[in-house]
Amino acid sequence: MQEKVQKFLERYEELEQELSHPDVASNPEKFTKLHKSFKALEKTYAVGSEYMRLCGDLKEWKVALGGSDAELAQAAKAEIGPLEKQIESMEDRLQILLVPPDPFDNRNAILEIRAGTGGDESSLFAGDLFKMYRTYLENKGFKVEVTDISEGTVGGFKEICLFVSGEGAYGVLKFESGAHRVQRVPETESQGRVHTSAATVAIMPEAEEVDVEVRTEDLKVDVYRASGAGGQYINKTDSAVRITHIPSGVVVACQTERSQIQNRSKAMELLRSRLLDHAISEKQKKESAARKSLVGTGDRSDKIRTYNFPQNRVTDHRINLTLYNLDNIITGDLQEIIDALHLADAQSKLANS
Repeated sequence: MQEKVQKFLERYEELEQELSHPDVASNPEKFTKLHKSFKALEKTYAVGSEYMRLCGDLKEWKVALGGSDAELAQAAKAEIGPLEKQIESMEDRLQILLVPPDPFDNRNAILEIRAGTGGDESSLFAGDLFKMYRTYLENKGFKVEVTDISEGTVGGFKEICLFVSGEGAYGVLKFESGAHRVQRVPETESQGRVHTSAATVAIMPEAEEVDVEVRTEDLKVDVYRASGAGGQYINKTDSAVRITHIPSGVVVACQTERSQIQNRSKAMELLRSRLLDHAISEKQKKESAARKSLVGTGDRSDKIRTYNFPQNRVTDHRINLTLYNLDNIITGDLQEIIDALHLADAQSKLANS
């Protein structure tokens, strides 16, 4: 790790020198591009510099431990243990920081949850996942907005689509895509038997117009009366919009805004995001054929996580992580799982770099 960090620090300092070069300073476009790259690396540089300093301190204390000065050796015994723990913790953080960020990581995100196998129980589970993600995201300062919704017959949702706004939303959520399975005794089960049902989660980066070309002649637009909660005005006017992208067959809808224009605008945003997400998934599949990643393979049908209520257990199958605090996780305490997935992905990429 020290060698990787040292190389990064040297590259950072070279970039800093390049920024001060007259040829760069006199070229606004080149300077802006380089400066943006430089700023993005500042956090990694700060952590890396501190890590190298601590590694140097540890080396000196280990020399002192074997030296002839008994008092200094005693002090070294007290210092070495805490230093090693601090360095180990920083190495986990640096493994993530040293991996070049995904170009879409800083964007807003689209989060879709759909009930899968299991009938009414899967709709109820989709509702639980919605509450879990909403609580987690709002606690992190993200804004969560429902853009489309189809309610289940006994509660929960057949499908719900959310727009998550805030810097880095996609980067935080991107490994949540896949099939989520629940094992529990449904409220309707009189014999106390454990049932298994599932819901699927899709995470997409918000697309910009430059990312995807959408031609007007490729679209079929339908308007209809919105259903579900939303007030009398929404329910009594043809404000909901459904857009079909004919070449791909992708269909999107939005019905949560009061006007047809607003719903159409949001539906177009969702359409671009789905088309971009398809392109990203195809790219990931091609890459995984050459290098199988632990997470983020691009296959949305993969079973990624099981929530076992009788055992209070959550297992993420991609990284073999099992936690016995489902009661906390399902109420929004997702950070340990999110962190573990990002670390596993970073380790995989560093090992293959």
